Amino acid sequence: MLSRNSSADAVLAALEASADPALIAGMDRVGIRTEHAIGLSNPALRQIAREIGVDHARAVALWQSPVREAKLLALLTFDPERLKPDEMFALAGDFTSWEMVDMAADLFVEAGLDPALIARFAADDREFVRRTAFAMVAGAAVHCKSEPDETFIAFLPLIEAHAGDDRNFVKKAVNWALRNIGMRNRACYQPALALAEKLAGSDDRTRRWVGRDAVKYLSDPKRVARLKA
Repeated sequence: MLSRNSSADAVLAALEASADPALIAGMDRVGIRTEHAIGLSNPALRQIAREIGVDHARAVALWQSPVREAKLLALLTFDPERLKPDEMFALAGDFTSWEMVDMAADLFVEAGLDPALIARFAADDREFVRRTAFAMVAGAAVHCKSEPDETFIAFLPLIEAHAGDDRNFVKKAVNWALRNIGMRNRACYQPALALAEKLAGSDDRTRRWVGRDAVKYLSDPKRVARLKA
């Protein structure tokens, strides 16, 4: 049985013992790279994370494993208070799927919403590193309730700058960030909608898609009513 004192080797052995390879086909269908997957669902990994708790050194060791599930478990058990910007940037260089990015984005935001680090991720041309920037913005717009609205409005130029990146996992994250900023509250709504409308009128196909989808989302009567309420 795993516990908070379990070593990285013991955790890896437990992952192997409880894996179900039949799950791998489902991962393939949703765009997760599975060459290093052994077959554990994210809910199962979250349960294991609760059992073993946060342990930064052990998480670092788990991250060294090529196994998908070990890396995801590392992201669930890193100590956010010990993560430094350079370490987060190095971790991002190993991301191989959108699920890894999105799980890490929550961790990185918990470590501290750092606009300089987000800009650094966005400036990197690697698809999953750049996605990290906008996944962080999207998550923080929802969860960082006490963060000033100006922080998120200041991310809009970064969104505009990268809205033309036509790679699937980047453009979807850019769109996600724009939509979430717009739905944060009434103060953020109009600046986000204005950018969405600007992008929707672009001659560039990808920018136009990002804008049109965000306009459609932000103009939904039920969402507008929620904001007014």
